[in-house]
Amino acid sequence: MDSWSPGWSVRPPAPADRLLAFAGTSVLRNGQHWLMHWQDGAGSLASGAAPVYLGQWGGESVYVAEVEPDSLASTVEAIPLREALLATADAPVDMLGLGFQVSQWWRDHQFCGRCGQPTEIHPRERAKWCEPCGVPWYPRVAPCVIVVIRRGERMLLARSSRVKRHFYSLIAGFVEPGETLEHAVVREVREETGLDVTAVRYQGSQPWPFPHQLMVGFFADYAGGELVLQQDELADAGWFVPGNLPPVPPETTIAGRLIRAMAREIAGPSPVGSAR
Repeated sequence: MDSWSPGWSVRPPAPADRLLAFAGTSVLRNGQHWLMHWQDGAGSLASGAAPVYLGQWGGESVYVAEVEPDSLASTVEAIPLREALLATADAPVDMLGLGFQVSQWWRDHQFCGRCGQPTEIHPRERAKWCEPCGVPWYPRVAPCVIVVIRRGERMLLARSSRVKRHFYSLIAGFVEPGETLEHAVVREVREETGLDVTAVRYQGSQPWPFPHQLMVGFFADYAGGELVLQQDELADAGWFVPGNLPPVPPETTIAGRLIRAMAREIAGPSPVGSAR
């Protein structure tokens, strides 16, 4: 399997370098290939788009850019990024997520947010540079918390009122200014479910490109309260035992990994001498 190594460079792409192409919120794939040669996509860039270096894939340099898909080969298909990350087994999740975030950052920072002048690429960092202001504009990263709540032998799972997929997932939300991550967990849980939690403990993190989040995962224990759902956030929620879970996100997501990890924690260690 090809390896993915993110990086940064200001070198323009060579004809044989690789291009990760986006059209709006969809990633383009040609058959089973997520990357095309730069020379095959260079003439299809969208208005105002430019190639931005992402890193190395299998020893080859990879750039990302927005393109006009109608000008590419008829075998190229546009796959919604969320579908690619959640339902496409061979998708290079880390590369697609980084590529989309970098592409959006490039488009959103063509002009300085302070003086309005056009920005240039920073010579040494992944940043857009405003020469008059002397200000770098880095890709935005928004921290979000996501949490599995344990109540005895059950865990709380919830279905979003905004996502079309019928997964049951976890309580999540953006961190507000002045908050610690742990405080954000307590606040988001109370706002969305009416519950109180304790013993908030970190488990892991994952970048998530909708649009530029860093999902920070936690376990927490139920401490009191009755379920009162925030209707504009949650369509349904309930307590589930590990052996009888509803459809949940895949393991390519931090939500899917947290749910499976909590199921293992509830099940506890295998008895000594049991079959594995």
